[in-house]
Amino acid sequence: MTKILMVCLGNICRSPLAEGILRSKLSSNFTVDSAGTGGWHTGELPDKRSIEIAKIKGIDITNQRGRKFTKNDFSEFDLIYAMDNSNLKDILQLAPDENAKKKVHLILNEIYPNENKDVPDPYYGLNDGFEKVYNMLDEACNSIAEKIK
Repeated sequence: MTKILMVCLGNICRSPLAEGILRSKLSSNFTVDSAGTGGWHTGELPDKRSIEIAKIKGIDITNQRGRKFTKNDFSEFDLIYAMDNSNLKDILQLAPDENAKKKVHLILNEIYPNENKDVPDPYYGLNDGFEKVYNMLDEACNSIAEKIK
């Protein structure tokens, strides 16, 4: 069983959306989870705006709860996707070895190879930012799903 982890800063906006989107595209032979590099929102539901855009698109993410990324995630997961370059840097700093580092990827490189683009954090923006982020993640998750099926 392939296990995939989506990681953003607080685990309430981008990574819960990425988790829900990718999970909706894969069979139960895959495990998809999410985490944040910071632990401020541990145990909390995703942001209500993430829940809302996911619901509009037919995905329920209300069963998710925020958690912090840990060093143990390198041994638990086969693929780790960072939402932006800052998250990527924070994740890689915890990597125990080169093999662990090879598991970590910037999610938008799936659709923009080697461009190292960030998924913008919609938390402080307007509500339409959540739809834009959803669309970016949906496209990236389509690519991931095709690649790993």
